[in-house]
Amino acid sequence: MTEQFSKKAEAWSARFSEPVSDLVKRYTASVFFDKRLAQVDIQGSLAHADMLAHQKIISATDYAAIQKGMAQIQEEISSGKFEWLLDLEDVHLNIEKRLTELVGDAGKRLHTGRSRNDQVATDIRLYLRGAIDDINGLLRELRLSLLALAEKHADTILPGFTHMQVAQPITFGHHILAYVEMFGRDAERMADCRKRVNRLPLGAAALAGTTFPIDRLRVASTLGFDDVCRNSLDAVSDRDFAIEFCAAAALVMTHISRMSEELVIWMSPRVGFIDIADRFCTGSSIMPQKKNPDVPELARGKTGRVNGHLIALLTLMKGQPLAYNKDNQEDKEPLFDTVDTLTDTLRIFADMATGISVKPEAMRAAALQGYATATDLADYLVKKGLPFRDAHEAVALAVRHCVDQGCDLSEMSLEQLQTFSPLVAADVFEVLTLEGSVAARDHIGGTAPRQVRLAIAYLREQLK
Repeated sequence: MTEQFSKKAEAWSARFSEPVSDLVKRYTASVFFDKRLAQVDIQGSLAHADMLAHQKIISATDYAAIQKGMAQIQEEISSGKFEWLLDLEDVHLNIEKRLTELVGDAGKRLHTGRSRNDQVATDIRLYLRGAIDDINGLLRELRLSLLALAEKHADTILPGFTHMQVAQPITFGHHILAYVEMFGRDAERMADCRKRVNRLPLGAAALAGTTFPIDRLRVASTLGFDDVCRNSLDAVSDRDFAIEFCAAAALVMTHISRMSEELVIWMSPRVGFIDIADRFCTGSSIMPQKKNPDVPELARGKTGRVNGHLIALLTLMKGQPLAYNKDNQEDKEPLFDTVDTLTDTLRIFADMATGISVKPEAMRAAALQGYATATDLADYLVKKGLPFRDAHEAVALAVRHCVDQGCDLSEMSLEQLQTFSPLVAADVFEVLTLEGSVAARDHIGGTAPRQVRLAIAYLREQLK
């Protein structure tokens, strides 16, 4: 071993006869992206040291020195004074090396009874647990912002679409509540995912456990884990919890993307249903009249990015034998970027929802196109005793007549309507109005303004 190699003192240097090449160091190092795990790495190390001292595996003096050294390292990291070294490969060895510089042999004893394999698995779970809590807080804020928008427009009528064709009148508040429901399920998935994230791998060591008399349940309790991972091989080698999170995140972004698509369409001058506050839009470098909905457009694009991270992690895991493999170093960048992308997107969408201004007149005019009350007329005939299929046929003929004449169903006279069914009476015009159509759907989950307000009250109570 050369003198230069021995001075660098890699954690495994005694086994090798030559140093790692600079190219390999750059290729295998993770410190410049996994350093964001520094605070949870210190948190996990302190819990491990507490357990080692409690079990008398290390002395109380060593434990006190570790606590003091870690406090200084935390301060150095927070202030930006900590020197991250590529030669030390990752966040764990950088912190351990600095701790040893500060407290000597006590720092070397910290790693007793653990491996970087269970250490990094613990760090990722601690990090992801906090990220999930933050994301669910942001989902709550977004849902509250959308509830406020829905409440403001519980009576505002717009056309509901299927196949992008006018289908039936609904209220804008009802439409927005559909997204509140989606994001509610997203929050449930995140909370459920957190249960499986919140299990402690530490104590699994490299893959088989340790010969030291450790107390894993004490560490779990100290760190706020619900339980420990019950098999040492599984604890260090699987990343299904991260994959599950990315799957849940991809669904959130899919819902964001669907809403983004509608915002873009609605803001188009050809539709003109809404406007989005200027702070969420940009202009054109050549066309001075442009106001582009960049935030929802970019969110659509970022959805593909998050979906890609999910596929990357699935592919990463699919060919790995037990137990830990270096492949798993590639789990962090997709996971970190998924957290960052989702967090930023939710934060900006919660704010943007407060900057959506609605144009009720344009919505109402669009709802009057496409014979949106045709189903109401069919239901009316069914209630008069006509079988539904016959009612459907009669109304289809009436719509065809309106298309030929360029008029709406509500614009035909009573005598004209009666040519399609003798069951039509003067009360038919009550069901052919937009307000009558939405008000008639007065049941749980319906678009009636009364039901929209009841749903908002229910959801607000759930979000307390």
